[in-house]
Amino acid sequence: MRLASIHFYPVKSTAGHDVAEAEVEPWGLKDDRRYMVATPDGEMVTAREEPRLLACRAELSDGRLTLTGPHRPPLLVTPTSELSDTQVWRTRVKLTDCGDDAAEWLSALVGRPVRLMWLDDPTRRPVNPEYGTPEDRVTLADGYPLLLASTASLRQLNDWIAEGAVERGEELPEPLPMRRFRPNVVVSGAEAPFVEDGWKRVRIGEVSFRMTKPCGRCVLTTIDPDTLQKGKEPLRTLGKHRRIDKQLLFAINLIPDGPGTIRVGDPVTAS
Repeated sequence: MRLASIHFYPVKSTAGHDVAEAEVEPWGLKDDRRYMVATPDGEMVTAREEPRLLACRAELSDGRLTLTGPHRPPLLVTPTSELSDTQVWRTRVKLTDCGDDAAEWLSALVGRPVRLMWLDDPTRRPVNPEYGTPEDRVTLADGYPLLLASTASLRQLNDWIAEGAVERGEELPEPLPMRRFRPNVVVSGAEAPFVEDGWKRVRIGEVSFRMTKPCGRCVLTTIDPDTLQKGKEPLRTLGKHRRIDKQLLFAINLIPDGPGTIRVGDPVTAS
């Protein structure tokens, strides 16, 4: 197996970047999901409820974040020194406010008051202790430092989607791209679809990882990141073929054993 692609997302729920190599830190890929959008009261806001966030692209240069979108000129973000409690799923995390200019820019994009928050210290947020150790940390990703997906599994899912369309007498849809699932690392050459469900450990180049749990998918996967239109796939088909323990599963969560660098083309071994 080989590492087919690497992806990171500077601001949670915004457009991602494809890169040829990435530094793996204990809490995830360097610069991945260190920022997120929140309500003025400190509640997390994602593209699940605000799909227009997917139209925002965040660029990092020399540690400075620039937001680009279809509605206004690009904005260079300047974080403040103000820390506030922010709700990230079930965890309260202290994040740094990124100022009124970023708040106004993002509020204009999504159409309601929001603020941009920065996790200045990536050691603040623990992973779910049921699947990690007390020392494991994660940035502002949904639950774990990295998400791994397989091209073989996506190919099988798209085949199932096409079969369902034929059964319903519908036109064959375009295959779903991997970006619908927002993984960090994509593996090619797996011996079978969804074989990753049974892995306990995986090594990508020089870095080894522990597998935690398959990823339960949500409505975000049904939003076309280009048109922002919602559909029924892939959840309709995952519900038929991949419903396990009341979740619709695709891709698997990872925790790094240590730091290192991964590169597209690296060998991948699993056990």
